[in-house]
Amino acid sequence: MPPDLPAIPSSEITPPEVFSQRRRLLLAGAAGLLGSTGSAATTNREEPLIASRNPRFALDDKPTPLATMTGYGNFYEFGPDKDSPAKNAYRLRLRPWTLTVDGEVRQKRTFAIEDILGWGGLEERTYRFRCVEGWSAVVPWIGLPFNELLKRVELTGNARFVEFWSLADPEQMPYVRTPFLDWPYVEALRLDEAGHPLTLLAVGMYGQVMPKQSGAPLRLIVPWKYGFKGAKSIVRIRFVEKQPATVWTKAGPDEYGFYSNVNPEVPHKRWSQSHERRLGEFFKRKTLPFNGYAEQVAGLYAGMDLKLNF
Repeated sequence: MPPDLPAIPSSEITPPEVFSQRRRLLLAGAAGLLGSTGSAATTNREEPLIASRNPRFALDDKPTPLATMTGYGNFYEFGPDKDSPAKNAYRLRLRPWTLTVDGEVRQKRTFAIEDILGWGGLEERTYRFRCVEGWSAVVPWIGLPFNELLKRVELTGNARFVEFWSLADPEQMPYVRTPFLDWPYVEALRLDEAGHPLTLLAVGMYGQVMPKQSGAPLRLIVPWKYGFKGAKSIVRIRFVEKQPATVWTKAGPDEYGFYSNVNPEVPHKRWSQSHERRLGEFFKRKTLPFNGYAEQVAGLYAGMDLKLNF
């Protein structure tokens, strides 16, 4: 059974407004390579998704409004600004969609998204969400524990890490044509991190299927880590023996560590991690170690120097 989760006080409720305009990234300079990226309103239709609210994760706080979370965020395949995903993700085609599982497994497997939805046991869980840039939110996700996938594949004895590969199709994701990151977007976890009861393969949020700009149809949620560890629109999961390089450790190894656990004691070069600002709030609040999940996950890192292994 999952360990007990700390309750999030009602004061952490985030009102429905976007906090700030994101700075332009280097990608803005590359935008001219793309020509028009389209500007149609995006999101897939708001389709309800039936899930059981897991009482062990059902906090009594009102989450960040859906409109805030779908209108503000990072999904660099669709553009560099916080509002780019909501403007450009309409290009994403959700069917057919398959997930390939390979690497250190006895047999390569491919699952259609319909297979995954048919595994049953979809849960709604409300987690804190913390971005390395210093903003945060409270989000009700719908998904399956990652362990549900582990039940359906047989690992070899060499599997130690898990890679999560996002789709990188320039026809659907125009900014994949730019050199901003080493596409495809690949993030990774240690195997025991992936198998922790908190780790979620999310297929929806706020009682509906996952919106395109939020990582449809399948994304990863690891609530004690910074948000960029959660790959979106996943098409491949690969088990490997050695710690892999990830998209962000390749882009800035002195800024983005492999672990990227939320840690108020380890500042990022550009953003102090000691405090955060909830979307819609004016005043900052203190950031909690492991984003408030230390009781559940700190043991995974016993004996490690978390300043070196940031």
